Formats: sequence, structure tokens, C-alpha cells
Amino acid sequence: MTPTPQNFDVVILGGSLAGGASALLLLRNRPELRVAVVEKSERFGRRVGEATVEVSGYFLGRVLGLTQFLNETQLNKQGMRFWFGNAATQSLADSGEIGGKYLARMPAWQIDRSILDEEVLQRARAAGVVILRPAKARRIQVTSGGQQTVEIEESGGRRTLSARWVIDATGFACQLARQEGWFRRNEEHPTTAVWARWRGVKDWDGLELAGKFPEWAAACRGVRATATNHLMGDGWWAWCIPLKGGDYSVGVVFDQRRVHWPPGPTPLAQRLKEFLCAHPAGRELFGSAEPVDGDVNWRANLAYRSEVMATDGAVLVGDAAGFIDPFYSPGLDWLSFTVTRATELVLKGLAAEPESVAEGVAAYNRDFRRSYDRWFDALYRDKYDWLGDYELVQIGFRLDLGLYYLGIVSQPVERGALALREPVFSLPTSEIPYRFIRFYNRRLAAMARERRRRGTFGRANTGRRFLMDGFLPDPTSVGRVLQAMGSWLALEVREGWRTWFRSDRSPSLMLIPAKAAAA
Repeated sequence: MTPTPQNFDVVILGGSLAGGASALLLLRNRPELRVAVVEKSERFGRRVGEATVEVSGYFLGRVLGLTQFLNETQLNKQGMRFWFGNAATQSLADSGEIGGKYLARMPAWQIDRSILDEEVLQRARAAGVVILRPAKARRIQVTSGGQQTVEIEESGGRRTLSARWVIDATGFACQLARQEGWFRRNEEHPTTAVWARWRGVKDWDGLELAGKFPEWAAACRGVRATATNHLMGDGWWAWCIPLKGGDYSVGVVFDQRRVHWPPGPTPLAQRLKEFLCAHPAGRELFGSAEPVDGDVNWRANLAYRSEVMATDGAVLVGDAAGFIDPFYSPGLDWLSFTVTRATELVLKGLAAEPESVAEGVAAYNRDFRRSYDRWFDALYRDKYDWLGDYELVQIGFRLDLGLYYLGIVSQPVERGALALREPVFSLPTSEIPYRFIRFYNRRLAAMARERRRRGTFGRANTGRRFLMDGFLPDPTSVGRVLQAMGSWLALEVREGWRTWFRSDRSPSLMLIPAKAAAA
């Protein structure tokens, strides 16, 4: 006889941050709900996604209520910083630098995900969520408008769970999207990441480097070490994120069309170190550092999304719904938007009429598909063409950051958590900003390609430093955006004219089924 399924209102697949936060928000709104989380790991390991930015910082602090916990257990993030070099760069002090001059003024953190994920999941347990762990979902039967069933495997065998709604928070595994054939790779953005946790990285703000490069140390009035430091190269960049306790998360992301990873029998960790130490800043910081044994990782083809993100009974959140690129740390912002809207959809679905549910499902699919496509098209398409040039990044970063503060960070600051139900570029009012951001990013990419043709790409990468006072999510940032626009227009007049009448278009966004890509 087949055992009767155990019944819940909601079953969540995956118990890390996206799943735990979804469970916590559901129970916070309706404590009587029967919610189960199926988590495959017995304990969370470290994972990428350690840097928050301002929107995800708001979600973690003001929505989930984790500010005190984060201040006690994690590091306060001090913005972003970029380091450049060329053949003339001799040392860290000579490296081109872009970053803040003072401390950051909006809350964000460098987080050890294993600690944060565990805390959120345990708070969900305390709120009444049933945690099934270690347990693995083997098969999900999706029935639009009906009961969903999830077959899980535990140490004692297999059993079936039944629920009106399933939330897929399985991250890069994308369990539901792959099972149902919704998974689409973004073939127009072929990037790969190689990363590890490191010990022995030099203290950016310590006495050793200050004694060796006193003018360099004095130039920054804030703290360099707890920023997300980026080493920049032609077609690649590397992150350097400190974690509480002394370890660093350090990894490289590269465009497969521009960079070929060093082949050979040498262990991956050694090749990663050699790659980083070819950069003058990397050589100084990582020369004596070593990757943690067993914690070196590789992931190819980072960009993808699900063609279907919600049905009447199933909804995808976080990385299970899509991922674009780790540059600027947008993944946790995407998590904040999807979790906010998904829990709202589920709560309405458990209480509303069928017509209302259908409308909510259609809106979820429409808004998040539009957000993903436009977020990629405006901000990330061809970005790796210009990331290695100090002058182009200095202009592009100021424009990107200023518009992020004015158009996105300002919304939850002014309107509260309600703003998190409106993902980036999903509203009709975002049409003009989308087109403007897309335009200047295309222009910077075109100028980068022209600089390569002329042999001038990266010529300003050494001996230059641009330290900013910082942006705020209010009208004071308008002036800084206008200054950045002035720098861009001056560059157009000086050299951009060479590409004004040249046909140099990139192909349109292609999202193809995984099976077709493999074939």
C-alpha cells in the first residue's frame, strides 16, 4: 500500500538563505501555516555570494531583522574598490585605484554564508517551520491549481509530501526548472568562475604595507580591507572578500571569449594563485597566501534563467529563478526581490480566488523575465570588453553606482519593504533609465574595442587614483552622476567619434534550452 502523503500548505526546496527567508516571511505573516523546508545538507558549507550591497543589506537588516546578528558575527562592508595594472606597473602603490575615500554610509556586510544561512533557517524553525534535514527532493509533481507532491529521500527511506504550493530555493541546482525543461542558458554571456577561500592574505590596512607604501596608505582615509576589492584585467576580474575570522574569499571571473584559463596538470589552486599573482596588486597581497585545502571551486557558464518562474502552485526564488553575473554582487538583490514577491504570491494564493492567483502568477513571470532580460541587456552585455581599462571603468562605475543609488536604493529607503516587490527594470517608468544605461555601456564597450585596435587599451592603468566621497540615495547624487556624464561626453569628443559611424553591434540576447545547448 502507498503511504498517505504528509500534508503541508507550503513545501520549500532548499534551506539556505532564499529558502529560509521565504519560510520565515510566510510564518511571520500567517503563523498558522504548515510549512516544511527540505534541505539536503546536514550542515551548510561555505558558498559564494558573500558580499551584500545596499538593497540586499536593507532586506537582511530591515526586513528579516538581522542587523544585530550581522553586526555581531559578520564584517561591515566598506563599498567596492578596483585595482588596475599594465606593463609599466611595478607595485601595489603604482596600481590604478578606484574606490571610496571615506567609510561607506549605507549598511552592507561581508558575510560568511554558512553562518548566515544557518541563522535564518533556525529562526524559521523557531517560528514553527518543519525542517527535514538531511533530505533530498527526488521528484516534484507540479499540478497547476491543485496539490503539488514532492518525493523526498531521507536516511530512513523515501516518503511523499503534499502541499498547495512549492517554493524552489535550490540555487544553482535549479531543480524544478531543469526537471520541467524551463532552464535556459544565457549563451550571450559565457563566463566562468574559479574561486577558493584563502589564508595568509596581507592586511590591506596593516603596518607592513603602510611602511612599504606610506603615500599609498595615506591616500585612503577609510578602510580598504573590508571593501570588496576587485583586481581588474582584460576580459576578467577577481574579487577579494574578507570573512570574519581572517579567511578571504578570492576568485576570478572571466569571459570565455577573451580569456583562456591556463591548462595543464598543475592543481587548480596553484593555477588560480599564479593567475592572481600576475596582477601587481595580487602579487603583493597573495604572494604568501595559500588556498584552503578542499575549498577550490570551478563553475562554467554562470548566466542562465528559468523561462517559467511561477505556476499556480510553484514559484522559483533566488538563483533557482536565474543568475546573471557576480560583478556588483546582484545575486542577493535578486534574492531579495524574488523572495518578497514569491511569499506575497503564495500568501495570496492560499487565500484568494482562482482569478486573482492567475493574475499574480502572470505578473510574477512577466516582471521577473523582464527584469532579468533588461538587467542583463543594460548592465552586463559586453561589459567584459571594458572592465580592464582604468579610465573606462572610472566613468562606467560612477554612472552605474550613481544611478543604482538614485533609482533603486532610494526606493526601499523612501517607501520601505513595499519597494522590494518591484524588481529592477520591471516598471514602465524604468524604460528611459534602461535605455540610457544600455546606451552608455554600449558606448564604453565600443571605445574599449577601438582602444584595443589602436593599442591604447589600459594605458592609464598605472599611477592613477580616483577616490570618491561616496553616493547617497537622495538628490545629492544627481551632481555626481552629472559629473560622470561630463567625463563620458568629454571622452566621446576626444576619441569616441572614431566609432560613431561604425557598425559594431552585439548579437541579441539568446536564452536556449540546456538540452539544445548540449547538443
